[in-house]
Amino acid sequence: MTAPPHDTSAVEAAAVDVAADVPVAAIQGRSPWRIAWIRLKRDKLALAGGVVVLFLILVAVFAPLIVGLLGHPPDEFHEEKIDPLFGTPYGSWGGISGDFLFGVEPVNGRDVFSRVVYGARISLLVAFLAAMVAVALGTVFGVVAGYFGGWVDAVISRVMDVLLAFPQLLFIIALVSVLPNEMLGVSGSGVRIGALVVVIGFFGWPYVGRIVRGQTLSLREREYVEAARSLGAGQIYILFRELLPNLVAPITVYTTLMIPTNVLTEAALSFLGAGVKPPTSSWGQMLDKAVDTYESDPTFMVIPGLAIFITVLAFNLFGDGVRDALDPKGSR
Repeated sequence: MTAPPHDTSAVEAAAVDVAADVPVAAIQGRSPWRIAWIRLKRDKLALAGGVVVLFLILVAVFAPLIVGLLGHPPDEFHEEKIDPLFGTPYGSWGGISGDFLFGVEPVNGRDVFSRVVYGARISLLVAFLAAMVAVALGTVFGVVAGYFGGWVDAVISRVMDVLLAFPQLLFIIALVSVLPNEMLGVSGSGVRIGALVVVIGFFGWPYVGRIVRGQTLSLREREYVEAARSLGAGQIYILFRELLPNLVAPITVYTTLMIPTNVLTEAALSFLGAGVKPPTSSWGQMLDKAVDTYESDPTFMVIPGLAIFITVLAFNLFGDGVRDALDPKGSR
C-alpha cells in the first residue's frame, strides 16, 4: 500500500515568505586603496610612525604659533643665560628650565626649542619639495623608457647610470660656493633652499626612474594594454590612462622612503656649511655649532640629533607600513 502524496505547496510558500522576511546583507566591493588602508591599520608601528610624521608636519606649519606660546624668537640673544668665562649656559643640561624648554645655545644664548621647531620647517620643506621633483622627473622618464623601449630606453638608462655615479654632495658644495646672494627675486636662504631642492631632486630621480621603468616593462604586456591598442587608443592615452594609474602604488611607497633620505641629505649639507645661511635655523647647522662644546655640554648636540633621528625613523616606519599595505602578495 503506497503512502498518500503530501501537498508541499503550502510548505514551500511558507518557506519563501520566511526567506523574504530575512534581511540579506548587501555585498560591498572593496577598492585596492580601502584594502590597503585596512592592512595599514593593523600595523601599529606604521601607524605610530604616521602619527609622528603628522605631528612634525603640524609643528612645521604652526611654528610661529608654537614658539609664541612656548618659546622665544629664534634669533633673540640671551647673553644673561651664558657664563661669560666659558661661553656655556648656566645650569646643567644646557640651561634647560621652564622658560627655555630645551636650553639655550652656547655663546649667544638663543632658544634651542625655537630653533629646533623652525629647523623642522627647513628640513621638511627641502625633503618634500625635493621628493616631488624627483618623483615627477623619475615618473616621466621611467614610463617613457619602459613603454617605448629601444634606443629611447637605452639613452635614458645611460643617463640614469651617469647620475647615480655622480658625487652629489661634492657637486652641491661646489654649486653653493658660487651661488649669488640674490636670484630670480629671491635672496638669502631662499636661494640656498631653492638650490638644494633642485639639486637633490635632480640627482634623486634616477632611483624613482628605475623602479617605474621596471614596472612599466611588466605592465605594457598586460591584457588591458593590448586591448586598448586593439581598440585604437593612442600612446598618450595608454601612458596616462592605462599605465600611470597602476604605478601610483610603487611611486607612493618610494616617495615615503625618499623623504627621510632627503632629510638626512639636507642635514649633512647644513652640517658641512652648504645648507641655509645663518641665522636661519637648521638641524644640521645646529649640530655643526655643537662640535665646539659637545665635550663640556653635549645637550646642544643631542637635541637636534634626536630631532633628526625621530623624523627619519618615523618616516621609515610609515614608509615600510605603506609598502606592506600596498603589496598584494604580502602576508601582513
